[in-house]
Amino acid sequence: MSHPIEQLEQIMATLRDPQKGCPWDRKQTFDTIVPHTLEETYEVVDAIHNQDWPNLKEELGDLLFQVIFYSQLAKEQGLFEFSDVVETVNEKLTRRHPHVFSQVEFESDEAINANWEAEKAKEKAQAGKTEQSILDSIPNSLPALLRATKMQKKCARYGFDWDSIGPVVEKVREELDEVLEESMLADCKQENIELELGDLMFAVVNLARHLEANPEVALAKANLKFARRFAAVEQKVSQAGRVLADCTLDELEQFWQQVKQDERSIMM
Repeated sequence: MSHPIEQLEQIMATLRDPQKGCPWDRKQTFDTIVPHTLEETYEVVDAIHNQDWPNLKEELGDLLFQVIFYSQLAKEQGLFEFSDVVETVNEKLTRRHPHVFSQVEFESDEAINANWEAEKAKEKAQAGKTEQSILDSIPNSLPALLRATKMQKKCARYGFDWDSIGPVVEKVREELDEVLEESMLADCKQENIELELGDLMFAVVNLARHLEANPEVALAKANLKFARRFAAVEQKVSQAGRVLADCTLDELEQFWQQVKQDERSIMM
C-alpha cells in the first residue's frame, strides 16, 4: 500500500488526466486556484478560532490538497514536483536554524533573529533578487493588518520604533483626532476619510504590536464575540415575542446589555 501522500499525488494526477480526469480540475491554472487557496486558508483559521479540532483535520487536508494541486501543475510544465517542494523547505528550515541543527550557538533571541534575517538576505542575493527597500520582501497581497504588522516589525529591527508604549498611545489619539477633524469638514471627501482612517488603523496595529498582541487574531476574536452576542440578542427578541426589524435602537441596546450581563453571570 502506498504512503497517504503518494496516494494523494496519484489522485491529483488522475484528476488532471487529459482523457479520464475531472473536467473542472483539468481546466484549472495557477491563477484560477488562488481564490480557492485563500478560502481554504481562512477555513483553517476559522476552525482554529472555533476550536473545532475534527474540522481542523479536514480543513488542513483541503489546504494540503492546494499544495499538491500547484505541484501537479508545475510538474506538468516541467517546473518542479512536490518532492522538490518538500526538499526545499527541509533544507531552508535546517539552514535557518543552525542553533538547532548544528553546533552554532547564539547569545540571545535577538541574535537568532538577526541570523535569520541575514540568511534570508543571503538567499535572495544568491537567487539574484535585489531589493530597493527593506520592505520589498513583504508581499503586497498580504491582508492589510498582517502587512502593516510585518512592515512595522521590519522597521523596528533597524531602530525605527518607539522604545515605550506612551508615544504609541499618543499617536493613536492623534490619528483619531485627525479622523474626526476630517469628518467634520464641510467639503469632506471620502478619499481623505479613508486615508485618515488608514493612518488610525496603522497606529492601532502598532499599539497591538507593542502590547505583543496579533491584531488579526484580536479582530477575528472580536468578530466572533460580536456574532455570538448578536445571535443571543436575536434569541431574546424572539423569546419576547418581538421581531428584530420592529425593535428600536434603545430596545436592542437593552437586549445587548442583558446578553453581556448573562455572560458575566456565567463567568462568575
